[in-house]
Amino acid sequence: MPDPIACVVGWPVRHSRSPVIHRFWLDQYGIAGDYVIHPVEPGQLAPFLAALAGGAFVGCNVTVPHKEAAFAAVDEIEPAGRAIGAVNTVWRDGGRLVATSTDGVGFLANLDESAPGWDADPRPAVVLGAGGAAGAVVWALRERGFAPVHIVNRSPDRAAALAARFPGDVRAAGWDALPRLLSDARVLVNATSLGMEGQPPLAVDLAPLRDDCLVTDIVYVPLETGLLAAARARGLRTADGLGMLLHQAVPGFERWFGKRPAVTPALRGAVLRDLGQS
Repeated sequence: MPDPIACVVGWPVRHSRSPVIHRFWLDQYGIAGDYVIHPVEPGQLAPFLAALAGGAFVGCNVTVPHKEAAFAAVDEIEPAGRAIGAVNTVWRDGGRLVATSTDGVGFLANLDESAPGWDADPRPAVVLGAGGAAGAVVWALRERGFAPVHIVNRSPDRAAALAARFPGDVRAAGWDALPRLLSDARVLVNATSLGMEGQPPLAVDLAPLRDDCLVTDIVYVPLETGLLAAARARGLRTADGLGMLLHQAVPGFERWFGKRPAVTPALRGAVLRDLGQS
């Protein structure tokens, strides 16, 4: 049998650090195989996945703009992916394609590692953004019992559409409600691209936050975003977004290559060097 090869698909996708992560593990565990970048143009994901079922790849990661399209194109979706409405990890099961979202699992594992006890008092949480990443974060917070979870977005309609996916105490709000909602939040999550290198800054006044609030950002370039720097200046606990990237990769590697890998300081160092942030 040929060596297993997995890939990451997106458009654009050349910026992905997933090959660094998976090749590190392949080398660490002495597994013959590879993980490559495979650009797929918008509108072409369904044909790609149809070919994947009997093709050279054992599976793939799916990144923007294809996560929702992948949701509609596979044969089976595990519960986390169904709840979120988007998937990022696909594998072959015989001639069928199975998918899930590992972003929420990665989000939780990152906070468990970098901010132990962060979920000891799961009360209100605030999530900024209403895209696929925000959905994964909302799912994760609800898994740990946070309530209510407030989805804050500049387009209240998008926030309402995401909140409707989650029965129970998930609420949508516009940006003007943010100061009031922050005053009682135990967790604040930036699930937008604001603050990312090359993107506009995220302008949020953190003054209303409680002193025991955890502030985290899914952005990892730069590693310390403006939001995290402002939170540190206030003496708040923070968690950067790189750990989420590393931990969300674990389930896919296990599915494709048959070994559950560990997220280690050496792996984090390898990715930071690739990002030029070591």
